[in-house]
Amino acid sequence: MSNNALHLFQDFTLDLARGCVMRAGQQVHLRPQSYLVLKYLVENKGHLIAKDKLIQEIWQGRAVTDGSLGKCIEEVREALGPDSRQYLRNVRGRGYIFDPEEAHENRKRFTVSTLEMDVLSVVVEEEGGPALDLQADWEHPQAQPADWPVDRLMSAGDSRVTALQKRSQLAANSAPVAAGGKRRVRFALLAVTILVVAAAALIYWKRTRIPSRSITSIAVLPLANVSGDPDMEYLSDGIGENLIHSLSQLTDMRVMSRNSVYRYKGHDMDAGTVGRELSVEAVLTGRVVQRGDALSVSVELINAKDNSHIWGQQYNRKLTDLVSLQVEIAHDISRNLRAHLSSPDERKLLKSYTANAEAYQLYLKGRHHYFRLTEAEIRTAIGFYQQAIGVDPAYALAYAAMADAYRTLPIASYVASKEAFPQAKAAATRALEIDENLGEAHVVLGWIGFWFDWDWNASENQFRRAIELNLNNSDAHRGYGQLLSTLGRHHEAIAEIQRARELDPLTLITQALEGQFLFYAGRDNEAIARLRTTIDADPSFWIPHGVLGRIYIRREMFPEAIAELRKARDLSSHASEPITQLGYALAKSGNRAEALATLKELESVAAEHYVPAYSYAMIHNGLGDKEKALAYLQKSLQEREVQITFIKIDSRWDAFRSDPRFQDLMLRIGLPQ
Repeated sequence: MSNNALHLFQDFTLDLARGCVMRAGQQVHLRPQSYLVLKYLVENKGHLIAKDKLIQEIWQGRAVTDGSLGKCIEEVREALGPDSRQYLRNVRGRGYIFDPEEAHENRKRFTVSTLEMDVLSVVVEEEGGPALDLQADWEHPQAQPADWPVDRLMSAGDSRVTALQKRSQLAANSAPVAAGGKRRVRFALLAVTILVVAAAALIYWKRTRIPSRSITSIAVLPLANVSGDPDMEYLSDGIGENLIHSLSQLTDMRVMSRNSVYRYKGHDMDAGTVGRELSVEAVLTGRVVQRGDALSVSVELINAKDNSHIWGQQYNRKLTDLVSLQVEIAHDISRNLRAHLSSPDERKLLKSYTANAEAYQLYLKGRHHYFRLTEAEIRTAIGFYQQAIGVDPAYALAYAAMADAYRTLPIASYVASKEAFPQAKAAATRALEIDENLGEAHVVLGWIGFWFDWDWNASENQFRRAIELNLNNSDAHRGYGQLLSTLGRHHEAIAEIQRARELDPLTLITQALEGQFLFYAGRDNEAIARLRTTIDADPSFWIPHGVLGRIYIRREMFPEAIAELRKARDLSSHASEPITQLGYALAKSGNRAEALATLKELESVAAEHYVPAYSYAMIHNGLGDKEKALAYLQKSLQEREVQITFIKIDSRWDAFRSDPRFQDLMLRIGLPQ
């Protein structure tokens, strides 16, 4: 080996001249920082290097957390294959060590006698298990007492320990008895007895630590803030939301959305009840305590079927370690949800969007304000996101959250479309420039694509990409369903919104939208049933009352329609949408005076809040004033208002469809006629 090359293990070498890792003459891809971490550990082989020391040597004083170092270590291990874990080891809480000599001793330490191998092989085969190369498995570099052979014996059934004992006796009796034969038999029996006891102990350990089968659904309940300071609520909420986001990245894992689980906030809920209501197998609860710079997070994973404890842990860290702490917690939870994590899942769990604790806390504060969903709170959230980006300009998730906040403003009719959608698009585009696989940014561009750009194909591509990146993204399914419904693809739309409801069973807007999509599809009875269920869950939620009123209008049940729409108006704090629907219903029922009064009401609201031109167009439609209705539709089109995208599927415009001016509107929006 030349002075410019250091042997690692097997056919891996460190090429110092080229600054890379080679395997049998082929370069192994590693990021520069990951290569430097490996190089430093190899040059100091046999010595335990503290994390702080490694960070100082590699990053030279730049602000970096343990999470960045952990990502480098995982990248090295993935590049060098599974054997690398026995050479490059983590000493929990202390640091890392590269020690090929110790790894060799470990292999020898866990070698099992031929007699014991024969006993185990026969037992597994007799119990119906696969033929095993047990010697090879035992000597595998990843083998540890807690990892082998119990995992492979688990399928042999509960009788395996008894079978082991019987087989050991047979094996001992069949051993040749020559000089000193009795002594060898006794030693053989002793060795197998020790193995049996060890196997039984490991089986018990495995059963108590990791479920016998993978858990495929979980609800992360809001973590309790027990700091005694309500201003720290953003922290407990943020940690919980981050865990939901991280776990939802796992393959074949159904994770309840934030909207569904936050209905339990502040309530001491029984895991079994939550499991039944959300149809999940496991429930995670937790507490957060923050005192100055000290942070303590305790979590408990509970089996929702029988309320039994699966796993729990308390983490004590500094607040500056918040980013790496959340990665660690998500990883530990995942390890206890399923016995094995694939490499892609490992990478997703280890991913953090910023290494800067200050930026991350500002992002969490933004999320805390955003979910209050008033105009003032959304604008406060945008301010926190901007501060987070100021601290870390490469913070893709903060850009995506800011984009989502901006796009919410016109959807809720807080501001004009032209005021907010361009800013939302710019932020989402920047997020994807940093991280092209950020599903949240694709969702925002999906909404913008059909509600502002009127680029229906681009919108569909964005939603499908978001779903491809994360099948658990209920927002993506909900947005895609809205697009499909707007285009008149009703069957597909209903399938998407029902998938969103499966992921988000307690979220009222998802249930209300399902009722709306069923209504647009002409399935009124199903729509009424879904809307009634939504109203029963929360009678104060105005949107299902509004959609129910629309159904009654189509059925010409005007007294019922007006009653529902009055409820919607009274519950919505003077939002323009329910006033619009009520005005149309009053006009169609023949109550012209009250319909005209709703136009005055809209003008009063417009003095303080944004009111779309589309609202005036709809009431004039009901009054039979076609010219004014078309004039306001033209203004709505010029302003690129969200509401005008519904004219294809809204049957209230059927009398206008033969008018060339209306057809021109449809053409300019790009809607198929």
